[in-house]
Amino acid sequence: MTEAVAADFLPVLAAESPRRSFVVSVHDVAPCTREASGKIIAALKDAGVRTASLLVVPNYHRQGSATEDPGFVSWLRDLEARGYEVVIHGYFHERPRRAKERIAEKFMTRIYTRDEAEFFDLDYDEAFARITRARDEFKAARLSPLGFVAPAWLLNAEGERAARDAGMQYTTRINSVLDLLTGELEPTRSLVYSTESGWRRAISLGWNAALARTLEMRELARLSIHPPDFTEPKIRTQILQFIERFVRTRNATTYRDWIGSQRTNRKAV
Repeated sequence: MTEAVAADFLPVLAAESPRRSFVVSVHDVAPCTREASGKIIAALKDAGVRTASLLVVPNYHRQGSATEDPGFVSWLRDLEARGYEVVIHGYFHERPRRAKERIAEKFMTRIYTRDEAEFFDLDYDEAFARITRARDEFKAARLSPLGFVAPAWLLNAEGERAARDAGMQYTTRINSVLDLLTGELEPTRSLVYSTESGWRRAISLGWNAALARTLEMRELARLSIHPPDFTEPKIRTQILQFIERFVRTRNATTYRDWIGSQRTNRKAV
């Protein structure tokens, strides 16, 4: 690892304890979700989680550039200064429907992701253009994103290559974390909820209760929170129960810092 790359990653390591790690990521952070996102961050802090990866959408559903909102940018800068991480989360976070789509494509983009699978099938050139545009806008706003996560984690091979070529240092999918510099892949599925209907919420609660038990054996546990999650009492309660369990046995960190610590550990071996 070069000194420049090492300087990008400043992991907070608990030298006195070999505890494993967990990352809480707050998704769909944008000016229109700032209030809801702020409440989630405050609740996490009250529960003992004082750092998280914030997945920020540059132009959420084409409602306007996030970096042109001075108050929003100032809020993000303050969070970065306090140890939170800003991550590029798509660009528009939406995918227009297309004619003559196959059934599998319709399921993934319309039913599974509600027309938000922006990078599901973008070609390399368009994916690269959107990621570099987001990168440059965030840097101009004095924000420091090192990671890129596609909406709904649906990133094809061309999009992954574009993220790497755009200088992104890692990406995540629903079942893994990928270091784009070293190629190291960490298999670990994220807890995540679907809140659009009663049956989706019920399935999410049951599935995540079972999945959380399997995460006990993983080096890295992941919990993904979307703004609507905390409006559902049962889901909010389960999320906070998971947090309570994690903080007893793991260190809260960000994807940036966790990857940095992994690189440091491999270098030391």
